[in-house]
Amino acid sequence: MVNKSLTTINFFAPIQDLLAGVETRMHSQADRHHPELGAALEHLLSSGGKRIRPAVALLTGGMLGANSDQLVTLGAAIELLHTATLVHDDFIDGSLMRRGIATLNAQWSPAATILTGDFIFARAAKLAAETNSVEVMQLFAETLSSIVNGEITQMFTRNGQISRSEYEQRIYAKTASMFVLATGAAAILSPVDDRVIERSRSFGYEIGMAFQIVDDILDFTSEQATIGKPVASDLRQGIITLPAIIFIEMYPDDPDMASLLNGNRRDTTAIERLITGIRQSGAIQRAMEEAQQYVGRALDTLDHMPDNPDRRALQELAEYIVQRSL
Repeated sequence: MVNKSLTTINFFAPIQDLLAGVETRMHSQADRHHPELGAALEHLLSSGGKRIRPAVALLTGGMLGANSDQLVTLGAAIELLHTATLVHDDFIDGSLMRRGIATLNAQWSPAATILTGDFIFARAAKLAAETNSVEVMQLFAETLSSIVNGEITQMFTRNGQISRSEYEQRIYAKTASMFVLATGAAAILSPVDDRVIERSRSFGYEIGMAFQIVDDILDFTSEQATIGKPVASDLRQGIITLPAIIFIEMYPDDPDMASLLNGNRRDTTAIERLITGIRQSGAIQRAMEEAQQYVGRALDTLDHMPDNPDRRALQELAEYIVQRSL
């Protein structure tokens, strides 16, 4: 059962020193390269973010007894991978702001932006290789392939896609795959058997799916000034997320939704009416219940793991995912 009363982020406490090491490793990746790459990396890494993904890796490895130096290297690789995907995402979407700070493509040419993203991908891969684990490198490569395939799939199937299976595949590729990388790679680096590695991957899958569902909920519930983009920006682009899918299940004949699914994104009045309808329908609450179910399964998985401070911190992190706000 998810603890509804959790209001503070305590899960960072056991890994503060390790997270500092992750930051140092990331910031050093542009050393001895072109100074503009260093400036870009500093800009990106200073723009915010709670470092949830490396925290998951550090806590999972700590729970299972992995070497801390390897975990720091892994955490830096995962967060740089995430950073590189954001550079490319912002470029593809034409986003000029993220977390209230100008994106790279708002300041640089398209070519420089893409090349910087490529550089960060390469440095992330180098760090993953420095764990000295072929299995970790394989999982890293599989994750990057999954992310890119998911973006391509979304790009070419933007209109009219409303199935839950398509949505689940999309958010796995976009988000959950990186959480699986964090937990799976940390377990691979630990003195545990294949069964524990698989359980760790399952934990990452469950919290990763919940994380993206909550992101999709916040897209509807947060204010534009907070998220730095229009409310329901995915829906405005014809991207159907879980709150909209549930709304369709509740109101399959809604004319505004039918118009949007047919590719009509120019009728702003209809779209605003649709957004209001989704927000007032109860679909968002039902989507949150599904996110909580994912977290519940994640917590069940942790019941089979060693009982120590890192496991308890992972439990708090899982609960935080369905309570966070931007």
